[in-house]
Amino acid sequence: MQRCVIVGGAEIRNPEFIKKQLLPDDYIIICDSGLMHLSPLGLTPDLIIGDFDSHQRPSLPCEIIVLPVEKDDTDTVYAIKEAVRRGFESFLLLGVSGGRLDHTLVNVSALLMLHERGLHAVLADDYSLMEIVGKSPVFVKGDCPYFSLLAISGPARGVTIRGAKYCLENAEILPSYQYGTGNEVLSGEKAEISVQDGCLLLMRIFKDGEKTKED
Repeated sequence: MQRCVIVGGAEIRNPEFIKKQLLPDDYIIICDSGLMHLSPLGLTPDLIIGDFDSHQRPSLPCEIIVLPVEKDDTDTVYAIKEAVRRGFESFLLLGVSGGRLDHTLVNVSALLMLHERGLHAVLADDYSLMEIVGKSPVFVKGDCPYFSLLAISGPARGVTIRGAKYCLENAEILPSYQYGTGNEVLSGEKAEISVQDGCLLLMRIFKDGEKTKED
């Protein structure tokens, strides 16, 4: 099924890295000041959502949903919920981290919201790709120099890491003790990560943003 790309208004300093994550048939939702990324990323929006308190409402030939300024959800979270309502099952979030820390944390938490619905989402910034890991194994290939695992929603138990410099077997990572940072894939290997109880935030870290889009 077609993937949904949601673009927020956080600064993007490495557009070439971000553009490599895009696919030709992506469905593009732009959130308010994410409109500033249209030209640098070469995007044509299918849907624009926002209260337009940080960017002038555009005159573009696409669907536009205007939100009230005072609301429970941020423009980005509203866009995610709207995309779920429309039946999308795979997501790429861009321009939603960096800048204000509160907005960044809310948008990282959105990965959890989608994971809990059984949906797959990746959040990309200028130098990393983030996703949630649970019981289904996730693999990190050798073109990724470093990766980190963070417990962001409670204890993660039964953590197993294979094919990496620092392996774990049936381990526990707690939000109060984050020791899963700065791991490396072994030469000629691909790391395998799984969690039996709970979940972890996986951050693939790339040198200078050098990454082709995922296979």
